[in-house]
Amino acid sequence: MGCAPSIHVSQSGVIYCRDSDESNSPHQTTTISQGTATLHGLFIKTDAADSIPSVLAYQSRQQPPPSAGPRRKERREPGASARARAPRCCGVEAETQTGSASVKASTTEVQIGPMRLTQYPIQVLLIFAKDDSQSDGFWWACDRAGYRCNIARTPESALECFLDKQQEIIVIDHRNSRYFDAEEICRSIRATKPSEHAVILAVVPRTSAGQEETSVLPLLNAGFDRQFMENSSITACYNELVQIEHGEVRSQFKLRACNAVFTALDHCQEAVEITSEDHVIQYVNPAFEQMMGYHKGELIGKELTELPKSDKNCADLLDTINTFIKKGKEWQGVYYARRKSGDSIQQHVKITPVAGQGGKVRHVVSLKRLHSANENNKQLYRSHCEEGYAGDNSQPESYSFKCKNRRKDSDDVKSITSQSSDGPSLQTRRYSSMARIHSMTIEAPITKVINIINAAQENSPITVAEALERVLEILRTTELYSPQLGTKDEDPHTSDLVGGLMTDGLRRLSGNEYVFSKNMNLSHSHLSVPNTINDVPPCIAQLLDNEESWDFNIFKLEAATNKRPLVYLGLKVFARFGVSEFLNCSEATLRAWLQVIEANYHSSNSYHNSTHAADVLHATAFFLGKERVKGSLDRLDEVAALIAATIHDVDHPGRTNSFLCNAGSELAVLYNDTAVLESHHTALAFQLTTKDSKCNIFKNIDRNHYRTLRQAIIDMVLATEMTKHFEHVNKFVNSINKPMASEETSSPSEGSDCECTANIKNFPDNQTLIKRMMIKCADIANPCRPLELCIEWAGRISEEYFAQTDEEKRQGLPVVMPIFDRNTCSIPKSQISFIDYFVSDMFDAWDAFAHLPVLMQHLANNYKHWKTLDELKCKSLRLPSENNN
Repeated sequence: MGCAPSIHVSQSGVIYCRDSDESNSPHQTTTISQGTATLHGLFIKTDAADSIPSVLAYQSRQQPPPSAGPRRKERREPGASARARAPRCCGVEAETQTGSASVKASTTEVQIGPMRLTQYPIQVLLIFAKDDSQSDGFWWACDRAGYRCNIARTPESALECFLDKQQEIIVIDHRNSRYFDAEEICRSIRATKPSEHAVILAVVPRTSAGQEETSVLPLLNAGFDRQFMENSSITACYNELVQIEHGEVRSQFKLRACNAVFTALDHCQEAVEITSEDHVIQYVNPAFEQMMGYHKGELIGKELTELPKSDKNCADLLDTINTFIKKGKEWQGVYYARRKSGDSIQQHVKITPVAGQGGKVRHVVSLKRLHSANENNKQLYRSHCEEGYAGDNSQPESYSFKCKNRRKDSDDVKSITSQSSDGPSLQTRRYSSMARIHSMTIEAPITKVINIINAAQENSPITVAEALERVLEILRTTELYSPQLGTKDEDPHTSDLVGGLMTDGLRRLSGNEYVFSKNMNLSHSHLSVPNTINDVPPCIAQLLDNEESWDFNIFKLEAATNKRPLVYLGLKVFARFGVSEFLNCSEATLRAWLQVIEANYHSSNSYHNSTHAADVLHATAFFLGKERVKGSLDRLDEVAALIAATIHDVDHPGRTNSFLCNAGSELAVLYNDTAVLESHHTALAFQLTTKDSKCNIFKNIDRNHYRTLRQAIIDMVLATEMTKHFEHVNKFVNSINKPMASEETSSPSEGSDCECTANIKNFPDNQTLIKRMMIKCADIANPCRPLELCIEWAGRISEEYFAQTDEEKRQGLPVVMPIFDRNTCSIPKSQISFIDYFVSDMFDAWDAFAHLPVLMQHLANNYKHWKTLDELKCKSLRLPSENNN
């Protein structure tokens, strides 16, 4: 005779089951995991969320025959499902079961419009005070349908179990009020927020023959959705549950998915307005509120006719729009709207009617964005920064750069911005015939500008026409962001310096190849690397105490660490910003990574070595500490910036991109003469990081976070390439500085700074511009350092350029920067040219954003120092005290 098996749980959480009459047979013991297992033909499944109890009480329930006869508990047939009393569910005892049919149950694909959803198996909560044929009927119906089922005995356990599981279907016994008040239980569940998506079914007693059926209204008022006339047939219970699933449950499931759509609308940058067919406003998104100056509470429920109208629209424009809507056609065009403040703004509007019941238009969706011609609106930069402010000279007089352009006799076109490099890429579409393609009008923003100028030339006086022709010549060039230089005779230092840094040197001499060896095994000194940030030699720790100051002396750290400042400074800075916590990596992994990165910097380089990397890391950390920078960037941006600064010159050969291209180096061939070194720095850094788990700081972060972080790091390192220097600076000025200055002038309140940084955070493109500008400033911040450090850096970079010129002459390569001949070069003059051409305007723009008076004071002092040396015709480097000798 088969007795009920005993189930035991070991301390390790493994469940053992043994038939009571076969306890002496070791081979009969079966191990059951927390998931599923076959036990003597019995299927048992426990929810992974439930903890396994110390003792799992087993209670069998035999499925009754379809005739719904009396329940039999004497024998359990093979393959029948079991119900186990689970651990205390939500603090109370509740029974759970998932039958054998659930093995075959799988997720269901549900379509709502273009959105495809995945619906998981339905969960059912049975609330019955005690077992009877009706509770059995629903129990086994759930088993047949593959639903997950819980049963609760008391109102308290029912509410707790629902709040824990949030079942889609709830069945409450309403036949007898002796045990509990079914309507009160329903009201208590309906009082919870999750219940808005649940279907509650009342089981009511069967009416006797000739008895009039009672009204369903009291049940509906209590919160029930349906009533079920008492019927213990499993098929009847099954049919009822399946109908609920395919009806109310699936509808509720689709409604829940709409939350994702509304979330997308709330974060959309285009203004969205939804109205009824009677023009009553039903929804507006935050972008609409921001554009129009209203709060949604002031708009929703109002008719469009109640809002003030602009008098700039054509008289019959609204009639035209309404005609399109009534015909079910989409209308789009330019429309003038009036903001709450009374200002008229020009919008590009797309209005789409949405058909509903009966094929009639039930909703109207309007998408609105500011028209690019409206340059005077303050909010223009938030959605179309570069379009609105390109070439805009209407900025307030209070906004100006502190240091004027010191270049002489050169055509300054840095203020000319272009959309050609930023224009939206054309979307590739398939057309049924080539004729459709040839009929398309494809215009980029720059071609539109050229067409406008061409049209203006036709009716202009000869002098204006000639001036416009000159403008067209400039616009047709590819280097719209790079200032045009004077002749070489006028300023050879500037010309040679810019030519060497801002070209890829595409001149070739066959047979000359420059291949540098990666410095993979540098012979550092025997100074021990700290095990933790707290395990640092006292002399180094004392130096690092001043790490947050701009005047921090990186050369003292270089000497104290025997040319390994990057590991020590990196540990301190990364700990301050919580990089290990963000990446979820250990300090040992971070330390190993810093060691590998520093080992791949060339200590033989006089300038591009790990000390320069540490210096750029220090400057980046300093900038990240500034309030406006900190408020404009996210945590991921900060981590990306610190990593980018650390790796931005790894494995630098001490030669420029122009040199590598002229020499036909392997890297130049690999990267097609485009951003050769910058591409190599990022690629190698990621290779070194990911090839060994011991130093892989990215191994524990989410894949999506890793991709976002990786793209941010790559973008910042590529921004250090000098060929696009003026493009980055101009974009920053026109997209960040000018709009910010305009807003500060128009609303000089205390909260304007917070509002400004909040606006920047809302637009990732602006955050990208800030990160690029930050690493560029950190990379060439030497002229803004204290004079002693500035002089040291000037000597080091000059020595590196001297060595390149020597090698170019030795190999017969084109000399990229002839002025850097160690026998004739004037270092003060080269520094003056560098500050005039690259540093001054960029730091003026960065200071206007980040507020850096200390740096600007150092820059002014250092410029004065180099000017003094130049006037004295000095070619060597001197400290101020030496000028009198």
